[in-house]
Amino acid sequence: MTKMSSDSETPAFGKQVITACAFIHKKVDGVEKVFLPKRAATKKFLPDIYELPGGHIDFGEDIIDGLKREIREEFQVDIKIGDPFYVFTYKNEVKGSHSIEVDFFATFENPDVNIKLNPGDHSEYRWFAESDIGKIRSKIGNKNDPEVKAIYKGFSLLNGRSLDFSK
Repeated sequence: MTKMSSDSETPAFGKQVITACAFIHKKVDGVEKVFLPKRAATKKFLPDIYELPGGHIDFGEDIIDGLKREIREEFQVDIKIGDPFYVFTYKNEVKGSHSIEVDFFATFENPDVNIKLNPGDHSEYRWFAESDIGKIRSKIGNKNDPEVKAIYKGFSLLNGRSLDFSK
């Protein structure tokens, strides 16, 4: 499958863009972990940053189908998508757009998945426990970064805790 032109660098000045990302999680030795790929160093928007995987939803595309498509394009794997749990907005200065991101819980359909990175998109990936996020925050953003908040929110909900960002 070829990549659509609606990526993080295709100009969309003054446009609203919808993105969907997956908090792909699994338990490893009893510890909940999240799959975070690292954006390629060649990316103009957020190079070398760990992120929740996903991407832009095409015009008229169902958001769930679009998220599954993005994961399949970028990692050649299929996912099961659960509930949405976090929504935020951001400006993409490279693209010139304003994005609305919806984050969903997800798991790989096959637990023994063979992830194949597209080097134009990502350089590596790791599984991170909640306790690891603070250690790599400089590589995903500061504590007020909406992506970091989404990751903490995902862990909080998985572990049955409430998390209040209003403070």
